[in-house]
Amino acid sequence: MRQFSAFTRLCCALLACALCGCTVVTVAGTAASLAVTGAGLAVDAAVGAAKVTGAVAGAAVGAVLPSGDSQK
Repeated sequence: MRQFSAFTRLCCALLACALCGCTVVTVAGTAASLAVTGAGLAVDAAVGAAKVTGAVAGAAVGAVLPSGDSQK
């Protein structure tokens, strides 16, 4: 069996650690991106719901209250 030098083992260990770090950064970046996308979708849904609620409330008020046009 071949014996590797201490330098070779050290380089392999550092390379392995560097790759693990890159993987952690990539996974964290992906998770952050997904969280921001999810938050953006939630805000879009909330704004859409508020617009629909406002339109329904406006229509209900318009149906209940008399308009000023009939008094002319």
